[in-house]
Amino acid sequence: MKSRDWDERYAAVDLVWSAGPNRWVEEIAADVPPGRALDVAAGEGRNAIWLASSGWSVVAADFSEVAIERARRLASEQLGDAADRFTAVVSDALEPAPEGGPYDLVLFSYLQLPEQERRTAWARGIEAAAPGARVVVIGHASRNLHEGWGGPQDPTVLYDPDEIVAEVADQPVDVESAEVKARPVETDGGVREALDTVVVLRRR
Repeated sequence: MKSRDWDERYAAVDLVWSAGPNRWVEEIAADVPPGRALDVAAGEGRNAIWLASSGWSVVAADFSEVAIERARRLASEQLGDAADRFTAVVSDALEPAPEGGPYDLVLFSYLQLPEQERRTAWARGIEAAAPGARVVVIGHASRNLHEGWGGPQDPTVLYDPDEIVAEVADQPVDVESAEVKARPVETDGGVREALDTVVVLRRR
């Protein structure tokens, strides 16, 4: 999807994604001392806002101007005195990372792109990470298409942990963990399980 398509999607509803942070972001960041963070393809800023509320200085980047304007508004409403730790900028994941780095945490949360574009995005994020920083990739797993629930139905934009590990093999990172995790999702038919790829890299 182009940025214009995402602008239209965000403009059509009050909130596209849930208000709270992704459960894996919350779980991983809880063990990392706050520093400077970059949230790539941040959307409406739910993860970035939560990080800022937890003591991080955060840059939320997305190529949708509508999403970024909403992220700024939500941060202003929710963060209070912590609002000065939050910055939202229009930026494409395939371009060099926005200023503010190097970052102690680079987050990719459900950036679902075809492989070649993914490789470019991972490289851009790793470039922006400080030595020792964590680069976290969370996405809808390929296995989710047949074994899980929800998420994109295009197999070309889904990825399992081993695919991410292969895609960053030539990058200056070490793999701390790479796994598929089940995420409970409330539906009209009861609780279902979505399968997420969760990969934590450490910048050398």
